[in-house]
Amino acid sequence: MAYDSMQLKILLPFRVFAERTEVKRIVAETQEGSFGLLPNRLDCAAALAPGILTYETEAEGEVFVAVAEGVLIKAGAEVLVSVRNAIGGVGLDELHQAVEREAGEEERNLRTTLAKLEVDFVRRFAALKQE
Repeated sequence: MAYDSMQLKILLPFRVFAERTEVKRIVAETQEGSFGLLPNRLDCAAALAPGILTYETEAEGEVFVAVAEGVLIKAGAEVLVSVRNAIGGVGLDELHQAVEREAGEEERNLRTTLAKLEVDFVRRFAALKQE
């Protein structure tokens, strides 16, 4: 079946961030790079990296949304994007800064978790040596 547009829904954990119809194209970012979706592209799923999601409608033109990591699923003419956080309605420079902050925060959280794991490993290893 041929489609001339898509329906886009951006979901956050506790609410719907955006719901658009008549979407002509979508560009999203993954760890491997950016990729585009057009209405007749085959169905797919992708893990999204923190970045800028771009979509275009006839009414709004090109729209930019900063998104945290998440998942994109395209099934037929419907595209669902589920992310932890999203920011829209501001300038592209502000969105890039928001993405950088999000990526920095994730890196700090990862380092903290790794440090806790290392401390726990050393503590358990020392306990084994004492036995």
